[in-house]
Amino acid sequence: MKKVTIILTGVILMSIASLNVNAQVSATADAKATIVTTIGIVKDVNLNFGNLAVTSLAGAVELAPSLSATRTKSGGVTLPVITGSPTAAKFDVSGQENYTYSITLPASINLTGAGDDMVVDSFTTDKALNKSTLDASGDDSFFVGATIHVNALQAAGEYTNTSDLTVTVNYN
Repeated sequence: MKKVTIILTGVILMSIASLNVNAQVSATADAKATIVTTIGIVKDVNLNFGNLAVTSLAGAVELAPSLSATRTKSGGVTLPVITGSPTAAKFDVSGQENYTYSITLPASINLTGAGDDMVVDSFTTDKALNKSTLDASGDDSFFVGATIHVNALQAAGEYTNTSDLTVTVNYN
């Protein structure tokens, strides 16, 4: 009987030794992605410095980025009583509600016409460039102003941009 017990013990030990014991466990996770509404921008109003008069001295006119489009002159530029239609550019932004976005303005553009080109630069906006916010409907708008540099004895006539006044918006 001792032999049977020894053989049986050996068989049991071999059976236990041949068992695969796994210490590995696993879990699963879900994957998810949310596509937000694409940000968009549309020009609502063009940038217009209105009527300007010039002397034999160069000058500049700064146009405020607001609905009132206040103009401030310097140097040899005068602002005639008949103002024309000065307007700050206005842009409408749409996208994902309550998201923040950034605004990129151009460094400068050129206006061409009857005389020498004029440079428009120092673009400004009435919103924070790096953190403006869309409202609960996903909408916002902002004004853009700038400074135009008028040459001495600039020839009379209408001047328009030769390079696009491109304003870019991106989600933050």
